[in-house]
Amino acid sequence: MKRCLMIGLALVALCGASTLACARPPTVTNSPGYDARLQESRKALSNSQTAPEPATPPVTTPKKSKKKLPN
Repeated sequence: MKRCLMIGLALVALCGASTLACARPPTVTNSPGYDARLQESRKALSNSQTAPEPATPPVTTPKKSKKKLPN
């Protein structure tokens, strides 16, 4: 009985997975105009030379230790 149930569940899962849609709606496809603007903006960002800020060392706090209790 368990074997038939497991086979049935496996078949249902297989059929369910095979019916999933892989298509994209037309609004998801890339447009040439958008791609061109995106490339231009990325090019402009890569061409701009900005001076990096000087790195500051991280602030460390002293570690707190527990007091040892006398026995």
